[in-house]
Amino acid sequence: MTLIRSLLFVFWLYGSMTVVGILWAPFSIFSRRVAITAGRAWANAMLFGARWIVGIRVVFEGLEHLPQGPVIVAAKHQAMLDTLVPFVLLNDPAIVLKEELLRAPIFGWYASRMGMIPVAREANAAALRALLRAARPAVEDGRQVFIFPEGTRRQPGETGDYKPGIAALYRELGISVVPVALNTGLCWPAKGLIRTPGTVTIRFLPAIAPGLARGAFMTRLEATIDTESLALLANRSPA
Repeated sequence: MTLIRSLLFVFWLYGSMTVVGILWAPFSIFSRRVAITAGRAWANAMLFGARWIVGIRVVFEGLEHLPQGPVIVAAKHQAMLDTLVPFVLLNDPAIVLKEELLRAPIFGWYASRMGMIPVAREANAAALRALLRAARPAVEDGRQVFIFPEGTRRQPGETGDYKPGIAALYRELGISVVPVALNTGLCWPAKGLIRTPGTVTIRFLPAIAPGLARGAFMTRLEATIDTESLALLANRSPA
C-alpha cells in the first residue's frame, strides 16, 4: 500500500505541476508576482497531496520568528518537501537554487520568471560574487532570500558541511538570518520513491542579528540548525 500511495503521489506531483504551469503561464509572462502565486498554488497542491495521498502531515512552528521584510532564511535540507516552504510561508521569496534547475521543464521557466537566484555548484570566488550580485537587488526590493546552506539534501541526522555562500550573504547584505530546523527526511527521503506516513515538523528559530564575525556566525548557525534538527528527530511526532 505504501508503494501504491507513493506512485500515486508522484503522478500527483508532476501532474499538478503541469496543470498549474500551463494554466498560469500566460499570466506569468509579464509579472513576477503572478509567477510566484503560481508557485504557491503548486506548493499548496503538494502539501494537500502529501497529506491525503501519502499521509504526511506537515507542522510549522516558530512562525513568530519570521519577519515580513528583507531577511535571509537558512534551512536544513532533507527532502524535496523543504523546497515548498518559501512558497507557502514567505511573501516574496528569492530562492537560492542550483543553476541546472533553470533548465528543468516547467519549473525552470517559472524559476526564471520568479527571479530566483541561481548558483553554480562550484563554491569558488566567481560563484560567490554572482550569488551576491543576484541577492542584493532582491533584498533592495524587500524580498526574503531563502537558502539551504548545506547546498544539497542530507540524510536525517547528518550534520555540518555548511557552504560559504551563507556567510557571504550574511556579511554583505547586513540583514538578519532566520535558521530553520526540520525532520522531513523521516517521511520523505532524499533519494528514492517511497514516502511514508507520519507527521514532520518545520521549525523557525530566533533570528541571528547582523554584525557577527564570520566564524562566530557560522558556529552559531550550524549549532542552532543541527541541534534543533536532531531534537526533532529524537521527538518524532506520531502520524
